[in-house]
Amino acid sequence: MSNETLTPSTLRPSYVEPGKDFDRDTNYIEDRIALDGRDGWPVEPGRYRLVAARACPWANRTAIVRRLLGLERVISLGMPGPTHDKNSWTFDLDPNGVDPVLGIERIQQAYFARFPDYPRGITVPALVDVPSGKVVTNNYPQITLDFETEWADYHRPGAPDLYPVALRAEIDEVANLIFHDVNNGVYKCGFAGSQKSYERAYGTLFSRLDWLEERLTNQRYLVGDTITEADIRLFTTLARFDAVYHGHFKCNRNKLSEMPVLWAYARDLFQTPGFGDTIDFEQIKKHYYVTHSDINPTGIVPAGPDASGWLTAHGREALGGRPFGDGTPPEAPLESERVPAL
Repeated sequence: MSNETLTPSTLRPSYVEPGKDFDRDTNYIEDRIALDGRDGWPVEPGRYRLVAARACPWANRTAIVRRLLGLERVISLGMPGPTHDKNSWTFDLDPNGVDPVLGIERIQQAYFARFPDYPRGITVPALVDVPSGKVVTNNYPQITLDFETEWADYHRPGAPDLYPVALRAEIDEVANLIFHDVNNGVYKCGFAGSQKSYERAYGTLFSRLDWLEERLTNQRYLVGDTITEADIRLFTTLARFDAVYHGHFKCNRNKLSEMPVLWAYARDLFQTPGFGDTIDFEQIKKHYYVTHSDINPTGIVPAGPDASGWLTAHGREALGGRPFGDGTPPEAPLESERVPAL
């Protein structure tokens, strides 16, 4: 992506367009950090910083993969606060509101350092080149795949294979269905601009959740007998379902906790090192209920639901499976990256 392809534009101030379906802009900065440095960004320990807000489900994926593979040693983590304005996410959780590595107040500054007047959404996750302060990519589906493949030389001993070659076609197929119908499906409900578009998205979402309920009845994980990229992509939506999507996005046919198989599956992953230890329910709720002022103009953040249920027994071990395959669980999170205990 080059400067010549971009023109100045203002960022969209609202998430809902009356009378229209929600249409996510999936045009991302497609540069990749690769072993061969094909786009000018070679794999290099310590060079890049992952900016990934706790609140964001797309960013949450990258934080989980980074943890599971042990990439904390080679890719640092910057964490914006849970809320943002129409311009970008800010580092309001850091001292003086400045990211301690990048020295910026907003992730927007990293985008503009590379593309002045960047015209699209200033999104997380984003990988930033620390020496130049320029954003490299915000292409979140590719970021995790590259963590799993291009960064393999820097995986921790015992890191799981989250994208096994023999299962990639099935992982990609399942992940694609989940993206359109579940990950993005909840947003299609919440940001629907008409009753008709909402009801269409609602039907698609719950049909897919029913399909997942059936698929996971007799197998512990989505593809194969170990945790893969597909499970990570589904988990971050399930983790936010009862806290946000059920009420805020009107995805209220039932709660996740009322779908016995999916609820047990989600708890199984939550209790697996690398998953629940990246989840901060208070930040998640504050992000959605405060930031989406067009659908929650009061800005009131719900006190519930009680999150302690995530720690209850799930019984999924009876289905067999090996969470990390031939690998091992990750070590405890870095002290600076720990989330509040439930």
